[in-house]
Amino acid sequence: MFTDKPDAPQPAYADVHPVPNEQLDPRAKKLFNGTAKLDRLYTGCRWAEGPAYFPAGRYLVWSDIPNNRMMRYDETDGSVSVFRTPANNTNGHTVDRQGRLVSCEHLTRRVTRTEFDGTITVIADRYQGKRLNSPNDVVVKSDGSIWFTDPAYGIDSDYEGERAESEIGACHVYRVDGQTGEITIACNDFVRPNGIAFSPDESKLYVADTGATHVENGPRHIRVFTVGADGRSLSGGEVFATCTKGLFDGFRFDEDGRLWTSAADGVHVYHPDGTLIAKVHVPEVVANVCFGGRHRTRLYICGTTSMYAYSVLVRGAKTF
Repeated sequence: MFTDKPDAPQPAYADVHPVPNEQLDPRAKKLFNGTAKLDRLYTGCRWAEGPAYFPAGRYLVWSDIPNNRMMRYDETDGSVSVFRTPANNTNGHTVDRQGRLVSCEHLTRRVTRTEFDGTITVIADRYQGKRLNSPNDVVVKSDGSIWFTDPAYGIDSDYEGERAESEIGACHVYRVDGQTGEITIACNDFVRPNGIAFSPDESKLYVADTGATHVENGPRHIRVFTVGADGRSLSGGEVFATCTKGLFDGFRFDEDGRLWTSAADGVHVYHPDGTLIAKVHVPEVVANVCFGGRHRTRLYICGTTSMYAYSVLVRGAKTF
């Protein structure tokens, strides 16, 4: 492992982890190609977050929150450029069923959609007249509803947004109706709700709670809820998995229901039964992931300062 002594010789990451993946369960064998390498596509971010892949254009967009910009990676030629700056300290993104970008903005404390002509539509910025805290991550359900988390990280300091007091006084998970635009609280018992995603069949909703950043011995887990027959009500909420290294942040599913989540030492892979079956080691703290590529077998990984990619043998769940 790496030593904390600054004057000690540091082994190269490839020497410490000559094979990027670590298989902890026999069920992980079919996930990885033994010759695949962890590719660093770009470095120079302060806190890379919120990757979203656009299959029609074969490009990836992600946030560099403290630098107040969004970046774009072109899969066809490997080039990286600035997609938008200033970007209102955007964090999480997703692509809706029509192929539009949906974004969480810390600075403006809102969720927005970028239309095909480049104009910005505000989806949510207030609940019952009070400003949201700082929307963090977002997912769009097949019925058009938009679900997002609203912790206070963007108003805790000026580093990822602008310091301010919470008008709501709590951190919730919200749902925006796809037809009426009505904003409701989907769940109100989180300390700091963070990453969010539906299972491939949308029968379950998974939400990370990173409350350990604010509460001693606070939550560092992912909870799972059962989605009701009405498509909006939630029940359950038991802990699905607790992070064994750092904190969970953003995560996504493959098409077989395995959960691929960020952690301090890379990407952790969980079987649908909650067993940690594999890791993809990354030399930086990971904040978020998404699947891309022609067959959704390219795992894009937001490390602290860098964007990485790793080819796997399973396909990401189709969400568009």
